Amino acid sequence: MTVPVLDVRSLRKHFPLRRGLLGRVAGQIKAVDDVSFSINGGETLSLVGESGCGKTTTSRCILRAIRPSGGEIRFRVESGEQIDVAPLEAKQLRPLRRQMQMIFQDPFSSLNPRMTISEIIGEPLLVNGMTNTGVRNKRVAELLELVQLPSAYLNRFPHAFSGGQRQRIGIARALALNPSLVVADEPVSALDVSVQAQIVNLMLDLQDRLGLAFLFVAHDLSVVKHVSHRVAVMYVGRIVEIAPTTSLFKTPRHPYTEALLSAVPVPDPRRRAQRIVLEGDVADPSNPPSGCHFHPRCRYATDRCRIETPVLTEITPGHAVRCLRAEELFLQGVPAG
Repeated sequence: MTVPVLDVRSLRKHFPLRRGLLGRVAGQIKAVDDVSFSINGGETLSLVGESGCGKTTTSRCILRAIRPSGGEIRFRVESGEQIDVAPLEAKQLRPLRRQMQMIFQDPFSSLNPRMTISEIIGEPLLVNGMTNTGVRNKRVAELLELVQLPSAYLNRFPHAFSGGQRQRIGIARALALNPSLVVADEPVSALDVSVQAQIVNLMLDLQDRLGLAFLFVAHDLSVVKHVSHRVAVMYVGRIVEIAPTTSLFKTPRHPYTEALLSAVPVPDPRRRAQRIVLEGDVADPSNPPSGCHFHPRCRYATDRCRIETPVLTEITPGHAVRCLRAEELFLQGVPAG
């Protein structure tokens, strides 16, 4: 049996809610609440959902940029052993960080404007012991070639590049230490549409060549459909549906997924979009509704949904959903093509 690169089990991240002059804890903001999934080598899992649903907090916990409140984050290291990184201290995490890297959303603010491209890409190599300047510059030139940039750009500064070129530099930096897991936090949302396609295709090509596992955080479902093997939909800190991409887009089983998919543009002028507009705001993670968190906005909700809390249940192989009516609802997906 193949050991996944990443195996997340019952991950939780709760932030204290402080009030008053003394800052007393008055409650908990459940930003991530019982999230579980796994990613294999060469696979892309996308996390999608509205702003504030917990996607970025989940990715930051996985990279241990913040300490989770509970659960396990089991990461496969180079030896093949799985290590739970959730409880590790900073010194224990340092040798593992080279194996898990991140591609940031804004390709300009994530690059130091006072450093050359050679210094930016070479910094993780230097930090991890590659002190020979010649060897390091050779590796940087190889990485630039890998992301389809000429090595003549080595001594230029970030302001001299376009947004797409800066993101290629960010990708080269993320790949400098040969990671097995790359977390991409909306890596193309700040780019023009034509450039988005170039960067997405580059990432797919690099995944095929290097066998990378991607955790792709995004809100653009058109991009998600193109890059993902599986998709996990989050709502108020919980995964409400997870399935292979084709299955989720064709036959969603959660009303929230159906509403998100209704916003995906269909490239056919003869089809009229039947947009499902959700009323109300996303539930407050510090005081979520009883029963199903989505029931105040759900047009299929019953009295049972207001009382009983659904659990994530596999209804077909690989397709799990957190909905009490999943077996009886027939929801609208995205038409093929």
